[in-house]
Amino acid sequence: MRYSRAFIKTKKKTKTNSDTLEKKSLELVSYDYMIRTGMIKKLASGIYEWLPLGFKILKKVENIIREEMDKAKALEVLLPAIQPKELWEKSKRWNKYGKELVRIQDRNGRDFCLGPTHEEVITDLIATESDSYKDLPVILYQIQTKFRDEIRPRFGVMRAREFLMKDAYSFDKDDEGANDTYKKMHKVYTNIFDRFGLKYTVVEADSGSIGGNFSHEFVVISNSGESEICVCKKCFYSANLEKAKIFNFSPEDEAEKELEIVETKDQKSISDISKFLSIKESKIIKSLIYIADGVPIIVLVRGDRDINEFKLINVLKCNELRLSLDEEIIKLGLEIGYIGPIGIKNIKIIADNSIKDLKNFVIGANKKDFHYINANFGRDVFLSDEQFFDLSLAKIGDKCYKCGGELTFSRGIEVGHIFKLGTKYSKALGASYLDENSNKKDIIMGCYGIGVSRVVAACIEQKLTEKKMSWPISISPYEVEIICLDVKNEELLKFSNELYENINKKYDTLFDDRKERPGVKFNDADLLGIPVVIVVGKKFLESSELEIKINQTDEVFYKNKNEIFDFISEIIKKL
Repeated sequence: MRYSRAFIKTKKKTKTNSDTLEKKSLELVSYDYMIRTGMIKKLASGIYEWLPLGFKILKKVENIIREEMDKAKALEVLLPAIQPKELWEKSKRWNKYGKELVRIQDRNGRDFCLGPTHEEVITDLIATESDSYKDLPVILYQIQTKFRDEIRPRFGVMRAREFLMKDAYSFDKDDEGANDTYKKMHKVYTNIFDRFGLKYTVVEADSGSIGGNFSHEFVVISNSGESEICVCKKCFYSANLEKAKIFNFSPEDEAEKELEIVETKDQKSISDISKFLSIKESKIIKSLIYIADGVPIIVLVRGDRDINEFKLINVLKCNELRLSLDEEIIKLGLEIGYIGPIGIKNIKIIADNSIKDLKNFVIGANKKDFHYINANFGRDVFLSDEQFFDLSLAKIGDKCYKCGGELTFSRGIEVGHIFKLGTKYSKALGASYLDENSNKKDIIMGCYGIGVSRVVAACIEQKLTEKKMSWPISISPYEVEIICLDVKNEELLKFSNELYENINKKYDTLFDDRKERPGVKFNDADLLGIPVVIVVGKKFLESSELEIKINQTDEVFYKNKNEIFDFISEIIKKL
């Protein structure tokens, strides 16, 4: 492609307005870069137009995904973006999905939604089109636009209201087959992300609103990522922060002291109480009131730890969870800032494992301005083993639950997620089959997603430096860029044209044929980050030599015009 016809509109500086959401987006360099290079243009909050340069990268990401999915014998389909309410009511997600679900009505007042995902539609397809074991196993996938009404669209295409996604769904006869398919798709995903040329890790993850038995995330390592991940230095167990299991806490070897009630006037926070009583925060138990599907519940956790609400939702098996309001606490007859488990009879109590072996701890006395000190389980607080769960967020200093090794923490960008769904959707939507003996059985499902537009932004976050961008060759908009430094020089322009015609036959090539100063062309070349840059300039006129820059390594070579094609071929093989 000739630069003069490529519709690449680079900008020196991103134009912004006072819109808080857009300023928030600029916290990620990928958004700024995509605007500056003319990859995207903002149409509305969380909605973007993909211009030729960006769309070219998007299609290369798509093609890699499609090639690897096809190798795995997955079959591509295209499902409607508009989905009827009835299907979502069958799966009980019409209300559970929340306000992110974009709901619409047709002219007859019938309810639909714009698909944020396609579990209901694909399961209904299998339920109505297949009923025999002979059709199984099967994997169906699509690459399609999804819609989610994000409360705060931000970070450009990273968290948008409209985005491109690859979603695949597997259907198996039994658990053994479903597990084999899950392993197969895990391998497909590693192949895909290896081909993207990105540094990534695979972590255990929470299944969230999709549901299912277990899941894994594919996370691109980046300091700007929203996801926090934990990795064990010893056994390399890895999980995202929402899923990470906490190692059993060591019992305290301490004699029980006599329970006392002490005045702690105006001391409500954990920090205040810790300073006032001259004790560690880890010796205080927080009593938090949550509302789970409208029902209050007390959750106990150590003072120096935070509740992991993803874990709490899974334990309670609730659809909606939130912290209680002050007026709700008062209505329950409890004192804000002084809540404790002693004497509570009408509210369910569960506790985090972090407090199970505590001795002589501090708890609220359910009396304004008072706390108990030297409280102990079995004497003052009565909880059964069935009331203890792993409910807290992992943090620095925690140990791996598998081997006891040290957990390390880093940040990343989730770009892929695979789930074993089990029969959650097949039961709800009637996806079953008749086995060899004509017995009716529920299909076992799996779900596998990749955020296609997210991959593009994640690559930028990982590869962009202060000086330049460096695209992996597999998804770079072009593989080679040719820069003619002086298009007014007939000899330079003629050779540059010939070189472009020859190289473009084998490699996707951008020819900078613009009537711009060399500095402008070099600046744009650094900005675009194309892997191999060939400069046709003064050296060619003097000695028929061309300058070749390798973006990933910053190497510079000088080769005779007769050597250039073979040299470029060898370089590209290594990239």
